[in-house]
Amino acid sequence: MDSTKILKASFLDILFDDRNKSYGAYELRSHYDRRVRNAIIATSSIVLVMIGGYVLNNRLMAAVDAPKLIVRTETKLEEVKLPDPDPIIPPPPVEAAPLPQVATRAFTNPVITSQEVQPEEAPPRQEELKHVAIGTADIDGIEDGIPAELGKGGNGTDVVTIEKGNTESDKPFGWVEIMPEFPGGEAALMKYLQKNTKFPSLALDNGIQGTVFVQFVVNRDGTITDVKTTGAQKGGGLEDEALRVVRSMPKWKPGRQNGQNVAVFFNLPINFKSE
Repeated sequence: MDSTKILKASFLDILFDDRNKSYGAYELRSHYDRRVRNAIIATSSIVLVMIGGYVLNNRLMAAVDAPKLIVRTETKLEEVKLPDPDPIIPPPPVEAAPLPQVATRAFTNPVITSQEVQPEEAPPRQEELKHVAIGTADIDGIEDGIPAELGKGGNGTDVVTIEKGNTESDKPFGWVEIMPEFPGGEAALMKYLQKNTKFPSLALDNGIQGTVFVQFVVNRDGTITDVKTTGAQKGGGLEDEALRVVRSMPKWKPGRQNGQNVAVFFNLPINFKSE
């Protein structure tokens, strides 16, 4: 190569001076920088696309898994009408038994006569009329007007005593003349339940709701005992909360039967509803 061109020539031109440049090696080396540049740009593009996709995916997943705002609403208890009691069917009428025949003796007004009186026509003596009724004919029947077996009491005397029934039995009634009542009535009961019943968080988070039926006994003094739930279990802590709020109730006005306080079973539905 001419010395005047060496300063302006590249290393590749000097290396391949007087050599066959069209063999391929010169062509590869002359375009090496461009190929490296293109490879770097392509690799960088792929890396940027992967990083961008990863960031975008994280943002989308974060948007899906973001915590949701749970709005807790107040517990609304629907007023449940208790079923009407079964009608009381009166017993069929009982025909009164005919009164027993009372023994009588004929006793007519005496007649004064000069003729001899026959024994069968003589008026009865007073001793014979002591335990019978006076009539116009002699009729056999019950002396003294009542049967002999009914004229004596259970203690062998003429006084019949009737034992007074015990209406204050400890066994709870299912239905009485005057049912137990919450202090202040049904409206006060609904207000008490709305104020003191808390919707369990476990049931609220899992969408569990419904009516829990609680059975308990209102004793003669108004206290609440034997509290339990009946029917299908809802779960989620609804039964436990219903039992808690019933056990914490104040004394009720007890039920009455025959003018006396008695223990009575009571069923109370508590509705848990989230809106």
